[in-house]
Amino acid sequence: MKISLARAGSLILFVGVAIAVAYFTADQWKPLLNEAATAPDAAHLHDEHDEHAEHESLLTDEPKMLKLSPAARKNLGVVSRGVSVKTYWRKVQIPGTIVDRPGRSDRGVTSPAVGVVSAVHAFPGETVRPGDRLFTIQLFSEYLQRTQKDLFSAAKEVQLIEGQLERLQPLADSGGIAGTKLIDLQNQLRRQEALIQSHRQDLLTRGLSPEQISAIAAGQFVSSIDVYAPPPLPADKDDISVRQIVWQSTAESERLIAYEVQDLVAELGQQVQAGQLLSTLSDHSSLYIEGHAFKREAPYLEAAAQNGWDVVVEFAEDSADHWPALEQAFEVQYISNSIDPASRTFDFFIPLTNQAHTYQKDGETFVVWRFRPGQRVRLHVPVEQLSEVIVLPSEAVVRDGPEAYVFVQNGSLFKRVAVHIQHEDRLNVVLENDGSLGPGMFVAQSSAASLNRVLKAQAASGMRADVHVHADGTVHAAH
Repeated sequence: MKISLARAGSLILFVGVAIAVAYFTADQWKPLLNEAATAPDAAHLHDEHDEHAEHESLLTDEPKMLKLSPAARKNLGVVSRGVSVKTYWRKVQIPGTIVDRPGRSDRGVTSPAVGVVSAVHAFPGETVRPGDRLFTIQLFSEYLQRTQKDLFSAAKEVQLIEGQLERLQPLADSGGIAGTKLIDLQNQLRRQEALIQSHRQDLLTRGLSPEQISAIAAGQFVSSIDVYAPPPLPADKDDISVRQIVWQSTAESERLIAYEVQDLVAELGQQVQAGQLLSTLSDHSSLYIEGHAFKREAPYLEAAAQNGWDVVVEFAEDSADHWPALEQAFEVQYISNSIDPASRTFDFFIPLTNQAHTYQKDGETFVVWRFRPGQRVRLHVPVEQLSEVIVLPSEAVVRDGPEAYVFVQNGSLFKRVAVHIQHEDRLNVVLENDGSLGPGMFVAQSSAASLNRVLKAQAASGMRADVHVHADGTVHAAH
């Protein structure tokens, strides 16, 4: 009994000590009990925080998807085309000017003899064809008058000699006269015929027609001559098949050449000398494109000329809608070996076949040329070949800081895709084929800058096209 009471006293004493210890250490063990009791609620709050952060991330991240209606695409002029991998020539841009082709574009008309301009038949701005009358010259040349007299005298002498031969031939056959007499007459006849031939050739070079020369030989002297538009050059006849002018009045090939009276040098009533310039005719059917390059660009032009690479020509102030398609290859023909001391550039030349329209007014035919001397051009000379690349118009790519984007269309959605630009010029952008774009994808070919602005505006309005909200209120990216 005594032992049980002792044990009970010890237990009471232990419990009392434990209670005292717990009381004095309550500040240390109570927080541990609270943390253990609330651990499930903290995990639940952590899940809610992550879901809220994802929701905020979807709504605040930079947008990538744009939704446009068909009407909006028409308003922006968006046209999409499939992407293809191709070979592209890197080019350098060189300014140029259309100029006359020396020896081909301008033709001077001169007076064939000394005289006075008695009539002018073609005036500046009018169109004439080879053989059309330009001037009438009243002859005032002693040399030409003497040549006509000598031709007439030689022609009469031939008639007299032929008459003598006709009378003496029977006598010579019968032995009435010596045969040497006939031989002398025949020699005189040949000399006179040679003189006639030389006089005829001289008058032809003076601008007289064969009919006029025959009339002179018959005694009808010419007191005035007409000056006509010159015949086409042999090279012009070779190029007749590619000319754009078709005259309705005749089908003769040489009549397809058209001259424009550029200026009138001689005036009515003016005395002119043999060889003096009367007017200048222009034939703009064959021109030159004159490029102006710096010395550092010489290797590019030399390689293009040697290899026959096509040069892309961009014509300024040209409305291609009113003209036929320009189907000709532009190649560098030759490069100048001198440098302009003022501009420090050298010139190179590319042949250009012109196009023209004609119209009738007051019985006259007028020509309107598509390309005119002095017109500016921009030349794209090939430099380097880039293989396995993607080529898009410059308006298909938009820059946003260091990034460059294109818009890939999928129905009404346009996804913005980051791309790497390998080369760009004023017209095209060359993209590296790094897998960001692939065959079969349709990319907007224009208005990329407008699409990027609309994308940002659509995101700023509150809800983006690349996210959607489920029925339970959760937000997810578009699939």
